[in-house]
Amino acid sequence: MANGQWYPPEWPDRVRALAAGELTPAAPRRAATVMLLRDTQGTRDTQGTRAQRDTGAGPEAHLAGPEVHMLRRSTSMAFAGGAYAYPGGGVDPRDDDHHVRWAGPPRTAWAARLGVDEAAAQAIVCAAVRETFEEAGVLLAGPTPDTVIDDTTGDDWEADRVALVAREVSFAEFLDRRGLVLRSDLLGAWARWITPEFEPRRYDTFFFVAVLPEGQRTRDVSTEADRTVWIHPRRAAERYDRGELLMMPPTIATLRQLDGSTTAAAALAAAASRDLTPVIARARLEDGELILSWPGHDEFTKHIPVGGTA
Repeated sequence: MANGQWYPPEWPDRVRALAAGELTPAAPRRAATVMLLRDTQGTRDTQGTRAQRDTGAGPEAHLAGPEVHMLRRSTSMAFAGGAYAYPGGGVDPRDDDHHVRWAGPPRTAWAARLGVDEAAAQAIVCAAVRETFEEAGVLLAGPTPDTVIDDTTGDDWEADRVALVAREVSFAEFLDRRGLVLRSDLLGAWARWITPEFEPRRYDTFFFVAVLPEGQRTRDVSTEADRTVWIHPRRAAERYDRGELLMMPPTIATLRQLDGSTTAAAALAAAASRDLTPVIARARLEDGELILSWPGHDEFTKHIPVGGTA
């Protein structure tokens, strides 16, 4: 049975065009996505009519280690419709020119970790925290450097979340108006993937891990998803392998890397030693085939006959 690797039908033609020098790669836009983790505690559920805890099938009722929050992208979406992913989205350039209240590693440390300048580092971290709030209702910020908001429900919070989604207000402005400190110490940079050069919409995406703050619960509020779920990384990978869950290569790769973490806090601590060398797909012509590969991730290699389909 085929696995659940997301592979759009137009890729072979675009790969051939790139190899032939007929396609000019688009510049990737910076983005951030967050693998939100929680330790399993009985049958605790998320809020929202479409959100649920997914134990999957198999001989084990429960698996050791934390669960990760995932969203299924609406099937109507042009890019990766129906694929499971994490909360995430593009960087808002307005978040690099306003000095937000900040807790955790200084911007200089984040700049060195992410391989960018300080302004870009702030914008990327802001994007990670903002997208988690926009798509999951979870906010990694508090009134002081050592606290976290314990409840983001209510009409006033929802109005702010909707305004952020509509880009009526920047995340830096939202934090400033609320008097909140961004808790960058609650994030750990995990991986960096860049969309292949043959894709018309390209992203330079930084993957982060975070632990669900005590008192907060995810909410099913993303307008880009038709289902949300808490699931153990191994269970999600097993369902991908059986072709039951559709995922893009970065998603399944990071799920496999998360498997084995004993707790959510352990995964967050492990992020500090993760290699952030960008992973980007490569296409080459060899023995009458176009070969599409992701360095260091052999499971995603595709062989495309020249003049044929994948």
